[in-house]
Amino acid sequence: MPGFPLSELRVVEIGSGDALGYCGKLFSDFGAEVIKIELPGGDPARNIAPLVDTGGGHSESAAFAWLNTNKRSITADLDRQGDVEKIRKLLSGADLLLDGRNPADIPASRLSHEELRRSEPGLAITALSWFGEHGPYRDYAATDSVCRSLAGLVKLVGPVEGPPVLPRDGQVGVVTGLTAFIPSLAGLYARGKQGARRFAVSAHEAMLQISEFDTGLALEAGFTRPRIGINRFGRGFPAGNFATKEGWLGVTVVTPAQWVAFCEMIGLPELGPDPRYSAMAERYLHAEELKRIIEPVLLHKTAKQWFEQGIELRLPLAIVPDMRELLTQQVFRDRGAFAKVEIGNVSFDAPVLPQHLTRSPPKPNGRAPLAGEYNGDAPPPRRHHATRAAGAGDPLPLQGLRIIDLTMGWAGPSATRQMADLGADVIKVESCQYPDWFRGTDPRGPYYPEKTYEKTYWFQMENRNKRGITLDLTSPTGLSLLKRLLKDADAVIDNYAADVMPRLGLGAAAMLDINPKLVVVTMPAFGMSGAWSGVRAYGSTLEQASGLPSVTGREGDPPTMLHAALGDPVGGLNAAAALILGFMHRKNTGEGQHIDLSAVEAMLPLVAPSIIEQSATGKTSPRIGNRHPVHTPHGCFPCLGEDQWITLAVRSDAEWQSLCAVMRRPDLAADPRLASAEGRRAEEDRIEVAIRQWTTTVRPDLAMVTLQAAAIPAGVARLPMDLAGDPHLIKVGHWQSVDRPFMGPHLLPSVAYREGDAELPYPIRRLAPTLGQHNDELLRDLLHLSDGEIARLREDGVIGNVASSKKSRTALAAG
Repeated sequence: MPGFPLSELRVVEIGSGDALGYCGKLFSDFGAEVIKIELPGGDPARNIAPLVDTGGGHSESAAFAWLNTNKRSITADLDRQGDVEKIRKLLSGADLLLDGRNPADIPASRLSHEELRRSEPGLAITALSWFGEHGPYRDYAATDSVCRSLAGLVKLVGPVEGPPVLPRDGQVGVVTGLTAFIPSLAGLYARGKQGARRFAVSAHEAMLQISEFDTGLALEAGFTRPRIGINRFGRGFPAGNFATKEGWLGVTVVTPAQWVAFCEMIGLPELGPDPRYSAMAERYLHAEELKRIIEPVLLHKTAKQWFEQGIELRLPLAIVPDMRELLTQQVFRDRGAFAKVEIGNVSFDAPVLPQHLTRSPPKPNGRAPLAGEYNGDAPPPRRHHATRAAGAGDPLPLQGLRIIDLTMGWAGPSATRQMADLGADVIKVESCQYPDWFRGTDPRGPYYPEKTYEKTYWFQMENRNKRGITLDLTSPTGLSLLKRLLKDADAVIDNYAADVMPRLGLGAAAMLDINPKLVVVTMPAFGMSGAWSGVRAYGSTLEQASGLPSVTGREGDPPTMLHAALGDPVGGLNAAAALILGFMHRKNTGEGQHIDLSAVEAMLPLVAPSIIEQSATGKTSPRIGNRHPVHTPHGCFPCLGEDQWITLAVRSDAEWQSLCAVMRRPDLAADPRLASAEGRRAEEDRIEVAIRQWTTTVRPDLAMVTLQAAAIPAGVARLPMDLAGDPHLIKVGHWQSVDRPFMGPHLLPSVAYREGDAELPYPIRRLAPTLGQHNDELLRDLLHLSDGEIARLREDGVIGNVASSKKSRTALAAG
């Protein structure tokens, strides 16, 4: 069996934090030698609950252990010259430094990036921080909740009257770790031909990849949808979690056909054609009325029974499990989604990395080191693979790779967008009869006559830097042309349900027969194998199936959704990572392979702390709403104005004293009962009243600036609409002004990283293609078709640049 795709790499990890840990885990579990540098006494994150007894009366964080499987730990004091020299020696033989230190501390340190780039030009560096290295938020103190709030991912979640809901920690780290891994590995992929690169990654901008859909909706409509309550999701209905005879059922009904099928499933077929409910917008307006009809019916069967009916009807439904149920679901066990983590004398189950490379899968978790466990083991000497630093003359790292993009919607296109941003030639394949559904889900009304399929904001966001072609894959000619494109491509990706491409004769094996060097990525909800492989899903369905709603919100509430179709961008990030891992494997072995990604399994790392707690302790902690198991006080508090909120967190006793000073409450500062976190936790109700008394007198931005000046983590709960005017995002160039046919001038988001010392992101090189925009160019240049052959394809309806229904195409042919 071939080795792991990253087994030739050495990575050094300095700093602390979930994002750094998860990025390093992606390297170590795929075979890289990862050396973690910890402070004497160990990384502070080793003390974060849940703790497990590792033997000898010593306890360690179980979640920390999962983040650090297959790494080596060396302790060092970065202020001692002798220790610094040891690290320098390690870095002289490393390919990559992952640096999680505060950006303000790095330039003056003994391991500054400027000095390292001068002394070790072949060392690639990726710096991970909350807000990047530039802009007004650079030095802001932050926590997961503060970062999410500023990224527009809090204010829309929760009761109509508030407060907005803050989810559990751990999710920002996974998203940021993936976001950092993608350019880092892309740079290392090109290391033989190009120089070593330095990237600076912002967790804040990484989280904007999740809120960008709502931002696009808001910029298009001119307003942001309201917060609609705990058990609602999105802009339609039914969409949310519903109680059944046994368990909770996740439902997301979007299209007219899905609504008709859902009504038939629940035994109320007369509702399907009812004009009051046939359109998504109409169902949203009649949500309370429909809720009263639907809820009693769903109580007649179990969630499992409804779910299995939904598979037959191709409805996007999900069982919403708690952590105990999730760990026992056979579909995950059969696919190896969980495996043992070991540390000291203890072991427990945790999610395995979801990038299931069929020829070179990741290690199924493994052993995590104790602090300093490898202090006496000097790694063998080696040199960097790169011999110089990347310069202005180097092309983007993935230039020269061609990816055939058969994806639609959000998840798949966001994966290929990552590749296109890094220089890959991404060819987006649609058809005039079936355009990408992100161009519009309802083909009625103005869709065809006004070409609204060219005017949706979110399609522009997900498809920048790509070329587009239309091919009718239901015709033998269109299918033949696609096969010819595959023959010389480097990768192909689709995000259809598991049975769609095989029905066209283009399953993974068939595509590898066409081109054995292809990296073939599939990403249905539950993967290509197992009893649930036929499940249809939206991003909300993936969140529901992952169990995340069961640990979000307040105890006693229904399972709480995060209102951001979280599964789509998270699936896209994981698929992008899978593509580059596939390229690395091919670079080492010369062979392609199928990567069987399950979009639900891609969500499991976001729930890992709760999964691990259940496995390690036999229980999951009760939901505590906006409070935090470590930081106290912690929450989202009302400010001056209508529906204005500020999120803040107190991480230490010193920060508590600073908060009391900001609020002008010397009485609280002097109260000995509140001097410790334990004491404050017992008095949280009283403390939260005091905080609200202050915050309701202050505008949210002023509250944030005041608290940050006192080094207290705080962030405004922004609306997605607010992000286009956020002063930090404007300063760091996150929004790029563009002008496209049909759309006119508009703003597009940028990548979440900067290369080198740049303050601004990569410029957008190409706007999203109009339908069939590059037909002639691609057919002529890649497939060498003549103008006459291209004209015949257009006459036969195989290609085109105007959307048309199957019915109108048939009528045209008959006429």
